[in-house]
Amino acid sequence: MALLNLRHLYVFNIVATTGGVRRSSDTLLRDSSAVARSVAALESSLAVPLFERKGRGMLLTAAGEAVQLRVRRIENELREVRDDALRLSDRSGGQVAALDALFNERRLLAAVLLAEAHHMPSVARRMEVSPPAVSQAISLLEGLLGQSLFFRTAQGMLPTDAGRRWTEHFERALAELRHIPADIAALAGSVQGSVTIGTLPLVRYEILPRAIATLLHHHPGLHIRSLESPYEELSAGLMSGRIDFIIGSLRPFDSDTFVSMPLFTDKAVLTARVDHPLTRKKKIKLTDLADYPWVMAHAGTPLRTLLEEFFATQGVSWPSTAVETGDQALVRGLLCASDMLTVLSAHRLQHEVHSGALTALPFDLPGMERIIGVTLRKGAHLSPGATALLGEIENITTTLQQAA
Repeated sequence: MALLNLRHLYVFNIVATTGGVRRSSDTLLRDSSAVARSVAALESSLAVPLFERKGRGMLLTAAGEAVQLRVRRIENELREVRDDALRLSDRSGGQVAALDALFNERRLLAAVLLAEAHHMPSVARRMEVSPPAVSQAISLLEGLLGQSLFFRTAQGMLPTDAGRRWTEHFERALAELRHIPADIAALAGSVQGSVTIGTLPLVRYEILPRAIATLLHHHPGLHIRSLESPYEELSAGLMSGRIDFIIGSLRPFDSDTFVSMPLFTDKAVLTARVDHPLTRKKKIKLTDLADYPWVMAHAGTPLRTLLEEFFATQGVSWPSTAVETGDQALVRGLLCASDMLTVLSAHRLQHEVHSGALTALPFDLPGMERIIGVTLRKGAHLSPGATALLGEIENITTTLQQAA
């Protein structure tokens, strides 16, 4: 779906704030007929009336209120950029345009894509325009803000410090813009649009598949996109608005940036193949673990960190690590094909136990607990689809805990 026209949305918000076309024309410095055409074009693109036209003025419909909420959030993102540009202009003497000049979705999109791709022809192909058109969009945006957003290097067009900060705001503004049609559809009882989630390994085996399947059964018009990347990349996507939320083991975070919603506490268990030599022992000692090679998660991951702390607390040396990997299929294959050991989530292991591949060994691992939950950007206003998926995740988590 093509992006809505940001200029029409800006005009709509002024009309909503002033209460009528005639009153807003002075603020916008436009003829009343031009203002009316802009509002009509927006209503046509959304296929829904945004105002009730009454003698005392124009009152927002429920759809209009939903749109205004998003427009105000877009305005806040762009105001942050302009305020930052004004601070820089005080030092450099540059000129910064009025806020309304930033309400151009094509320019914002060009800047966001160039910050990602670093290559103007690639951006032009994605936007289906010519490279000179992309160059002009960037130049106009830089002129409005009085600062360079990019500089040319051997690695391509890289964002300046200001460019990095501002394109993050642009991304969030564009995310709000994309959510508007879904907000309108939800008012009519239809959950549509696209939901993008960052997923960490633990929840991919039962919770998330069941939640997605249930949601799509009820709302087949939704599109779900799952990103499986390192946490640092996912958190960057969450911050920019590319990702709606992250689900998995909760990590420490800046409380001014993110908020978390715990779902359940998961314990770790010593894991091996079902016919491993240690399965014949009624009680496994710490010293027994040194007789076997281990397959470990990469350093810095939550489970690996907890395991390092466990061995340090027990006063024993770190076990022999034969393989380091974050690939769960490889971990499973190595355990089934050898006498290797590892530590897995008790929740994750349920699937492997049911399949008859792996087993939990009788060895206590005190302190090896992790909180599994959802991480969101502070102040985010989720789309109806993301809200519905979050609700399904909560329902399924509650059901699994009751059955445990």
